Amino acid sequence: MEVSIQEVARLTGTTSRTLRHYDAIGLLEPSRVGDNGYRWYDDRALVRLQRILLLRGLGLGLPDIRRVLEREQDETAALRHHLDWLRSEQRRLERQAASVERTITARENGGPLVAENMFDGFDHTQYKDEVEQRWGADAYASSDAWWRGMSEDERAAWKATTAQLATDWGAAADAGTDPVSDEAQELARRHVAWLGGVPGTPGHGAAPVKEHVLGLADMYVADERFAANYGGVAGATFVRDALHEYAARNL
Repeated sequence: MEVSIQEVARLTGTTSRTLRHYDAIGLLEPSRVGDNGYRWYDDRALVRLQRILLLRGLGLGLPDIRRVLEREQDETAALRHHLDWLRSEQRRLERQAASVERTITARENGGPLVAENMFDGFDHTQYKDEVEQRWGADAYASSDAWWRGMSEDERAAWKATTAQLATDWGAAADAGTDPVSDEAQELARRHVAWLGGVPGTPGHGAAPVKEHVLGLADMYVADERFAANYGGVAGATFVRDALHEYAARNL
């Protein structure tokens, strides 16, 4: 399949000027340019454009979109990721619509309003804006879709793993464990594996990116909200030092 620039603009609701701009900045090149200067887009270019539009819908700017496309070379896997998020949003919107319908019915029939039912589907993650600012909208959307897609048992298991890791860090810190010791490094290994299990984070599904691990380790100490998870600044400092040592050895 090959589609002209005018047809692509019509189908996507964008403009030929925008598509030419994407070409000029190297974000989306046409598959060929005819003798008359018309641009044509084949399957591969259209898939790339679909990804660009999805990422724009998440609020990413063009430089961030370029970085995401360069990082996620497996287009099918990336699209599956987007599909998971879109379906999660679809379910959330369906819950919101049902909530509003229940409210309308109650108001029209004089029935009681139940707050728990009124606000089903309106829940938003507390740190959404901060995550998007630090790591981008795609990172938030990916992890949010992953979390919303879990069953209650899966969420409980994840919370239990997280709590146990924090408890073990705290116990090791209280015992005066050396950050470079085998015990501390085993905790660091578990921590890095835990980080790698969160979609949307650098290195998801493999070894997390070294810079990502180091940045988080430093933030555990710098941000009191994170430090509180490890018993305060002293405990967070132990975690940071152990993670720095682990990253130097293994990442």
